Amino acid sequence: MKKTLAFLAIIVVVFLSACSEDDITPNERFATYVDQWNDREFASMYEMLSAESTEAYTNEDFIDRYNKIYEDLDVSELNVTFEELTEEELETVMDGETATLPFSVEMETLAGPVDFDYEATLVQEDHGDEDENLNWYVQWDSGFIFPEMQDGGEISIETENPTRGDILDRNDMPLAMNDTVYEIGIIPEELGQNQEQVIESIADLLPISVDEINSALDAGWVEPHLFVPLREVLQTDEDLLDNLWATSGVAGREVSGRVYPAGEATGHLIGNIRQVTAEDLEEHEPGAYHSTDMIGARGLESLYEDRLKGEKGFKIIVSKEDEDNAVLAEQPVEDGEDISVTIDVNVQEKIYESFNGDAGTSAAIDPESGETLALVNSPSFDSNDFLYNNTQDLWDNLQDDEQSPLTNRFQSTYAPASVIKPVTAAIGLENGSLDPNEGIEIDGLTWSNGEGWGDYEVRRVTESDGPVDLNDALVRSDNIYFAMQAIDMGNEVLVEGLEQYGFEEELPYEYPIEPSSISADGTLNDEVSLANTSYGQAELEMSALHLATTYTTFLNEGNMIKPTLLTSEDTGQIWQEELLAAEHASLIAEDLRDVVTDGTAQQAQEADFPISGKTGTAELKQTSDESGVENSWFVGYPTDEQDILIAMMVEETQGDDGGDAVEKVTNIMMELR
Repeated sequence: MKKTLAFLAIIVVVFLSACSEDDITPNERFATYVDQWNDREFASMYEMLSAESTEAYTNEDFIDRYNKIYEDLDVSELNVTFEELTEEELETVMDGETATLPFSVEMETLAGPVDFDYEATLVQEDHGDEDENLNWYVQWDSGFIFPEMQDGGEISIETENPTRGDILDRNDMPLAMNDTVYEIGIIPEELGQNQEQVIESIADLLPISVDEINSALDAGWVEPHLFVPLREVLQTDEDLLDNLWATSGVAGREVSGRVYPAGEATGHLIGNIRQVTAEDLEEHEPGAYHSTDMIGARGLESLYEDRLKGEKGFKIIVSKEDEDNAVLAEQPVEDGEDISVTIDVNVQEKIYESFNGDAGTSAAIDPESGETLALVNSPSFDSNDFLYNNTQDLWDNLQDDEQSPLTNRFQSTYAPASVIKPVTAAIGLENGSLDPNEGIEIDGLTWSNGEGWGDYEVRRVTESDGPVDLNDALVRSDNIYFAMQAIDMGNEVLVEGLEQYGFEEELPYEYPIEPSSISADGTLNDEVSLANTSYGQAELEMSALHLATTYTTFLNEGNMIKPTLLTSEDTGQIWQEELLAAEHASLIAEDLRDVVTDGTAQQAQEADFPISGKTGTAELKQTSDESGVENSWFVGYPTDEQDILIAMMVEETQGDDGGDAVEKVTNIMMELR
């Protein structure tokens, strides 16, 4: 008996060895199929299907179906595994014609994770292989894609678009919002007998071309009684709407649209949205955007696109006739986040209106908290036009305008001229090279530091009655005084001091602002450049926001405040600490008041409250002999309350000596009181 059992054991071992050496097992065969599946080699998978399966599904149908479903669902991280048959189970099936192997599928889709369990039946068939042996083939059905499709059914995706977040000012006033607009269209059968004439009238009103209207009317789905959409119109455009409603064939329906209530006043700051382009689709992750989606194009709409846009909701559904839909996966929609900024739209609009068509830029901040109250460009554009009046004429007018309304001036840097002098003085006071009470004898309107300067001379606007000290130099804006002080302190000291005030580094600010620069290479290599830099000429450039920020040093006991833009940011942060002794900061602040009472900014005395500040006139010319364009600056703030500080630059104010900027800033502050 023992010999018989031993003999049987040997037979089993020999049999299994023979299976592994000569015959492919269901485990090995399905492992190959699973590897191909994980690699999405659908053509190779089809070659492993049973005769019954290939008769039911063509090669093309099989491959195209997998590809389309996986692409439409944005399938990723596909992981197919299976449970191998045991040796005991293999012994049984190797003598039979079928084998059943349980498998599991996991994947990520645009609607979230999907996983399921299913069973594969493998059958032994002779497909005429070269080895002329039977092999195992997969008995495939639609349940391999998703079990819910086993007995038929269609797969579909339901998409729910998120609501874009609003952009709100510090008082929750909307700067960008979703509001009701009118979608204007035509009902063909109501156009009347003079259709061509009516279509021309509609084209003139919207305005779009006659060809665009005819193309819309010729679409295959159009029926005489159906509404054919053309474009959207703001509710506030009442005159246009009245004319449209009076035109035969015109109809409208309320839809949601992006609206910018402040119009031109916030054009560059807020920006706009536009339809996604092919380039956008290439730049972003697959599935993040669809060709019909909208995306932030500039300004805050672009800067905070990821937070504003939200996330689409998706639902993957299998539907069968006379059965309830089966939901395979669902990703709930996430509406965009509202963005609250420190901007005060009232201040923003008043500053923009004050330019009255003049070109320039301005930044307004709270000098104590660092909160940005306004960032203004003039001229500007109305963000609404890019959505509701986006014609070639619009672009031509904006691009051909000599004042460059598409240029973002508050993001750019300019020569600050004499408004930098308080900073130069602060650097000298702190390093000890400047004694505020020491008077310097200066004769005449020009000065040169010797033969090394060639024919170049520094000019000042007015002569002094006696020795010039710091107060007198700031009040009269004496270029020669500051040039002399810069020569005394030297290149390295002035450069290091300017760097401490944030030159040659990124402004620590949410909105990308061009860094202020000392020169093309960040150094001052000769005395003429050193002298001119001290009073804001040469190659020195800075942004209006940075300029306003530097003045907070004189109002915060020598600490320069960090500017902020989001209401969620901590206020009162220090960007640069102890740049100036408190008594020196107070001294410069007193001098800035004297600039208004006795100096170059006396127009600011028109206000019924005290204002302090500094004027500047930047000369933009190639040589000292020629006359060129002049930009006027004024940095001012209420002397007592100090709740707003405005830095403003007005372009091309030749002969104005900064007065135009002084007048504008003064009027703004008066209107805000």
